[in-house]
Amino acid sequence: MDVITIEAQAFKELTAKINMIAKFVVSMQAQAEDEPAEDWVDNYDVCTFLKVSPRTLQRLRAANLVAYSRIRGKSFYKISKIKRLMDNNIIRRSEEHFQDLIKNHKLHIERNVEQKRNIKTNR
Repeated sequence: MDVITIEAQAFKELTAKINMIAKFVVSMQAQAEDEPAEDWVDNYDVCTFLKVSPRTLQRLRAANLVAYSRIRGKSFYKISKIKRLMDNNIIRRSEEHFQDLIKNHKLHIERNVEQKRNIKTNR
């Protein structure tokens, strides 16, 4: 084991910077939890909770009306882009449908986190 010595002033500056970084990380996490708009949802969730067909989403993708990403053959959409479609009346659904989509997405994430915790504790 190596022992490293530094001046007290340098140590205080270092801990101040670490605390500043920690506060920034915590604030960004809180902001991300408040804004689900940057989260991604899959084709199934959008179809189920906004009550649109998979073909409708395919048409929107083909017409470049909605941005999406494809991972292993599965389409994912940012919630903010889905909201934009609703605001522009391209998809005509109520705010209640959109809130159901967000609520279901949060439940899905919580379930996945809980499953990962269970797997780690069982090891």
